Formats: sequence, C-alpha cells, structure tokens
Amino acid sequence: MPPHGRRAVPSAILPPGASREVDVAEAEDLRAACAEAARTGGAVLREKWGKTRTIELKGGIDLVTDADKASEAALLAFLATRYPGAAVLAEESGASGTGAGGLRFFVDPLDGTTNYAHGVPHFAVNVAVVDAGGLAAGATYDPLRDELFTAARGGGAFLNGEPLRHSARTELRGALLVTGFPYDIHENHDEPLRLFGAFIRRARAVRRFGSAALDLAYVAAGRFDGFWELRLKPWDVAPGILIAREAGATVTDTEGGDRMLETGDILAAAPALLAQMLAVIAAERAR
Repeated sequence: MPPHGRRAVPSAILPPGASREVDVAEAEDLRAACAEAARTGGAVLREKWGKTRTIELKGGIDLVTDADKASEAALLAFLATRYPGAAVLAEESGASGTGAGGLRFFVDPLDGTTNYAHGVPHFAVNVAVVDAGGLAAGATYDPLRDELFTAARGGGAFLNGEPLRHSARTELRGALLVTGFPYDIHENHDEPLRLFGAFIRRARAVRRFGSAALDLAYVAAGRFDGFWELRLKPWDVAPGILIAREAGATVTDTEGGDRMLETGDILAAAPALLAQMLAVIAAERAR
C-alpha cells in the first residue's frame, strides 16, 4: 500500500506544473496551517450553530447553507494570506489560485451539511494539501466537540495533540463499521443498498452518521473498525486518507487500488480487515 499518502493524488488534481515535494519539516508546518485553517472555518460554524439558516439545494438532496459559504470565505481568506497564489479546490467556490509554491489545498467548509441544517451536532471542517509527492498534510475539525484530527506525511496522526492508532480489529464479525450514501442515492441506489445489507449480515454493526470526514477520522482513532463509501469528492476524503494512514489504518479504493480521489470510492479499515471487506464488495459486485 502507498506509504504515508504518497501516490494517492492523480495528476489531474495536482497543482499546475507540480514538481516540488515538501520535506518533513515543511509538512509539519503545513499540518499546523491546515489545523489553523480548519479551526478558522469551525469558529464560523460554531458561531452560527443553532441560528436560523438560509438553505439552498445544489441537487436533488444536496444542501448548501449560508454557514457553508461563510466558513469557506474565512478559510480561503486565511489560505490566501498564508500561501498567496496556492491552488485551492473548494467545495462551494471551485478551483482558484495559480499553483504558486507547488501546493494545492482541498477545502470542505462543512462536511455534514444536512446534519448541520437539521440541528444534528455531527459535522466537521476539512482542509488538506498536496504536493508533487501526494498528500502532505491535513486536518479534520469537529467544532462542537473541539476535536482536531491532524496528520503530516511521515509524521503520524493526532487528536488534539495525542497520537492516534487504528483499532487493530482482526475479524469482520466483531467489527463496528460505518458508511454513508451518495447524494444520488434516490436514482442510483442498488449497489449502495446491497453493500449495506452485505456488511450488516457480516459485521457486529453498521452505523451511518452523515459525515465522511469524521467517519475516516474515527477509523484513525479506533472508534470505528472500518469505513466504506461510494462517489465521494476529493475534499470529503483527502484529509482523512492521510490521517487514517498515518494512524496505521489501510486506505484503498473499493477495488484495493489507490484511485480514491479519482473515483470517490473508498475503503478504510484496520489492516487485518481490508481483505475481508474487499472480498465482501467484490462478491456483491459479481452477483
């Protein structure tokens, strides 16, 4: 498997003309920057939490709120000051920046918008950065619990400064898994529902909490033993891929490869569970 997030980023979403790979010290600086950026967005979400929301539909069931937009604006302002000209791919405003410094940031100002809009206290801010070597650093921040999950390539993963480690679960039948459904579930529901049923029959239990960012962070923390989901976006998973890997978990696409950021299909688990989970997915797809 790719060590420490390397080779996890397809060339299509690297910064323009990317040729520079940061060293360990700079990766640590980038971790701190991602953490501060995530806290900046999280402060906006916390301030607006519980107040009347302006809610719009981006698709059939995909929401965006004024809080998403305000959080993203604060995040982008922070990054523009700290890394002028760096390329950014943000959920609400799309691509910006020239790629200065050989870096690209992925920004999700509110992962779990549906939860937020309905007053469910389970959501996060995602910030990650890639260089020519792949994922270099990332942060996932839960502003209501004040839980900050961070990682730097080769530097480990942490929750509020304390090291993270996966659960070390070895048997699927004893595992607590988590998943989510894609936003096109109303139109393309067959495979997600079949996989959900297959894992319910084989695992101890399956949860669905509505934030892929926190699902991945919880795998890193050993709270969940495994996670799978289909058709996610790069900003949903980029920090979590690195955080989970740096915590010793294994992260692949649903075919065992490394195309998560291209396909949006992802599986993260304690290493001994990977082959078992891939086998379940392959068996369902072969039916």
